[in-house]
Amino acid sequence: MGPRPGGPTPEAESHLMQCMEVWGGNDVAQRAVGVPGLDAWVYSKPFGNSQGGGDVYYVSSCATGRIVRLLLADVSGHGQAVQNVATELRELMRRSVNQIDQSQFVRIMNRQFVGMASSGSFATAVVSTFFGPTCRLTLCNAGHPQPMLYRAAKRQWSMLRTDRDSSSNEPVNLPLGVMDLADYENFDVPLQAGDLVLCYTDSLIESHGSDGQMLGHEGLLDIVRGVPTDDPSTYISRLLAAIAAKCDGNLTADDVTVMLFQPTGKGRKRPTLRQQVVASGKMLAAIARSIGPNGKPVPWPDMKLPNIGGAVFAPLSRLWSSRNRA
Repeated sequence: MGPRPGGPTPEAESHLMQCMEVWGGNDVAQRAVGVPGLDAWVYSKPFGNSQGGGDVYYVSSCATGRIVRLLLADVSGHGQAVQNVATELRELMRRSVNQIDQSQFVRIMNRQFVGMASSGSFATAVVSTFFGPTCRLTLCNAGHPQPMLYRAAKRQWSMLRTDRDSSSNEPVNLPLGVMDLADYENFDVPLQAGDLVLCYTDSLIESHGSDGQMLGHEGLLDIVRGVPTDDPSTYISRLLAAIAAKCDGNLTADDVTVMLFQPTGKGRKRPTLRQQVVASGKMLAAIARSIGPNGKPVPWPDMKLPNIGGAVFAPLSRLWSSRNRA
């Protein structure tokens, strides 16, 4: 089992991701994950003594080290049903690993949960894609607790949410599986080196303060602001300790998962010859696995100049940012 939330927390294990790798699952985790241009820290502890819980987390890295995708989902239920969902989400992450645009990934996720509606399965999720050449984060929130953003330049935390006009009556960004929406809203956030993005599941906002009242987003934000950011690698453990200290029983009645990530500002180094060979080998292996009636789809990249050309000539990647701002 992992450490008790709020209790003594050993140093997180480190994992340097390789090209076209998908890391994560729904089991116990305390891991520092390194990807080009981004450092991430993941803590997950299923409820009770379970080895697998309803919180699912994934991080993926593309073949050229420019695209990093991060997923945090809270799936209804526990046990084998959630394990099956986690396996399917890993496959979806694999299929979209080389795509800058995450819209199709979110749409397919929602369709899968709609298809499981008869079993009562649904999920809240936050999906984000970090594009290294422009240090830009694209985020989609499907009914999930609101992420939080720390601006290093201002030394200030705030809620990370879209400025969309809330007067519209059309359903948008509902939990996955509730309705077969044609699309989910994505919004872009420019990041700077030293900024932090905090994602978490509802056990944090459903914890209670010293007054016995549920924290909610604003109460959690107050605690988040009080935790020093000088060492991001220990931020999650200090945050959980601060929440646990507020009220007996906090963080003990549900799965607890927290994901923190920070752009390094180092950008993407040109892949070494070995990395290029490995990436090419993985693509060829994916193509080989796709052959036959039971073959898996190939993780093709977006067939757009910013993606295909940018993999060879980095400045072309900036066209993607220009397109999104248009």
